[in-house]
Amino acid sequence: QVRLVESGGGLVQAGGSLRLSCVVSGSTSSVFDMAWYRQVPGKQRELVSLITDVGRANYADSVKGRFTISRDNFQKRVDLEMNSLKPEDTGVYYCYAEIRRTWASARSDYWGQGTRVTVSS
Repeated sequence: QVRLVESGGGLVQAGGSLRLSCVVSGSTSSVFDMAWYRQVPGKQRELVSLITDVGRANYADSVKGRFTISRDNFQKRVDLEMNSLKPEDTGVYYCYAEIRRTWASARSDYWGQGTRVTVSS
């Protein structure tokens, strides 16, 4: 069974930093796009940052210059380094990956359980 296991959320003061990590467990043949999404109550889940399997990254305008996404294909891991955090960065952060399981022909979308980030002013 393929799972995405997240870690690294928590409470931090404005201006501080946090690092989120997400590891894919289970048998996979390929991991394609990996990403971090954010959700706050009453709003839709929004894309924060995405990185392709060849390392191309893009970011939401609100986090450009402050957040950095990276991945390790051997470890099947994606990290999100968050600096200069603002109260509006508060939310539940979800890891996403597009994966082809071993022996499967199709790709599927997988989500982590979410990790909470709270930035106090």
